Amino acid sequence: MHERATLMTEGSVWRHMTRFALPIFWGNLFQQLYSVVDSLVVGNFVGKDALAAVSSSGSLIFLLVGLVSGIFSGASVVISRYFGARDDDSLHTAIHTTVAFGLVAGVVVSLAGVLMAPTLLVWMGTPQSVLPNSILYLRIFFSGLIFSVLYNTATGIFQAVGDSRRPLFYLIISSVLNVTLDLLFVVGFGMGIEGAAWATVISQAISSVLAFRRLMSIDSAYRVWPKKVRFDMPMLRQVLNMGIPSGLQNSIIALANVVVQSSINMYGAMAVAGSGAYAKIEGFGFLPINSFALALATFVSQNLGAKEYGRAKKGARFGVITSLLLAEGVGIAIFLLAPKLIAIFNGDPEVVAYGVLHARTTTLFYFLLALSHAIAGVMRGAGRSIVPMIVMLVCWCLIRVTYILAYARGTGDIQMIYWAYPITWSLSSIAFLIYYLKADWPHYMDRLQAKRAR
Repeated sequence: MHERATLMTEGSVWRHMTRFALPIFWGNLFQQLYSVVDSLVVGNFVGKDALAAVSSSGSLIFLLVGLVSGIFSGASVVISRYFGARDDDSLHTAIHTTVAFGLVAGVVVSLAGVLMAPTLLVWMGTPQSVLPNSILYLRIFFSGLIFSVLYNTATGIFQAVGDSRRPLFYLIISSVLNVTLDLLFVVGFGMGIEGAAWATVISQAISSVLAFRRLMSIDSAYRVWPKKVRFDMPMLRQVLNMGIPSGLQNSIIALANVVVQSSINMYGAMAVAGSGAYAKIEGFGFLPINSFALALATFVSQNLGAKEYGRAKKGARFGVITSLLLAEGVGIAIFLLAPKLIAIFNGDPEVVAYGVLHARTTTLFYFLLALSHAIAGVMRGAGRSIVPMIVMLVCWCLIRVTYILAYARGTGDIQMIYWAYPITWSLSSIAFLIYYLKADWPHYMDRLQAKRAR
């Protein structure tokens, strides 16, 4: 039996969307604490070079994780559609295929990260003073990445069927554990950056165990049976067809951001530490954006699966506008509080100066970032994941990298590098808005299925 409370195909649109997005918001907030607590503890108790080491790792982590997480977003759309259509057999197959993929992908990405970390950090021009600690942190992080992949697999299943609360509970538990272990390992045992990395790995392991324990015991059509975890090739093709564009989009954007990070690295460890501190704060600014993008994908997918086209369009409008307003409010707050927020991570005046400059160059443009992500969420829910991939490939990769290499790098003004983000957010927002208003996206999957039937 389906749990009717998780269906978004009936009842108040704004209430469903908000109730679903809020737990995702709080869950993402606690997930953000993983990396922020590492930076806070390391920056204050180990030093600014150690903070730079943790900061320099962020782009690489997303580079390798982005492809897999994008594919999981495709799996979530497939699961949502079958859940909305109440097709239990296909739902069962999609879930067990997704879990099988998560197991394999977790092992592959973990090995790739451990083996490639030194080479990638050197290619990025990571300052020599922080390179050994950066390699150490990354290798420990990637050695336990399978737990993060499995947790995100479970979270994708819960969110696809409209349950965004249980992942929140598991993240609260693991985040509190992460804070405790950070203080114990780094401050108590003096383990330095190694202790921060192990605290993150252990906390992620706990969250994945809790999530799968629930999935394997719940009395519902989306229960996971370990003996039935296997690849169903037709279903895997559906998942990959939906998810690979999102995964490539994530990885390509991450690759472009690696170019941006390598340009920041040229300004030395203080610039890396300052911009890294801002990046942690920026992660909180992205919370409403990510929350409504995920909510939009699930809401649109379930309602299109149930043939509720008008309801899907109404939910899309509400989610896009709400995400835009919330993101800009957070951006204004960060703009005003930037000096105090950066100083929390490290009080060195040079570190604070770099972080504040980065913040005050980008934060007032968060509404553009929200618009792009929200419409991308709508397109993924409608089965048009190729559209966000193309738009972001052109705007956030090709144009961003061209701008950095042809104009910003070598000017001696680091703010020109920071401007790469607002400029490319503006371009992607224009492209997304035009497509959203002009294209008949609600009927795309129907047309595709009719074409396949012929």
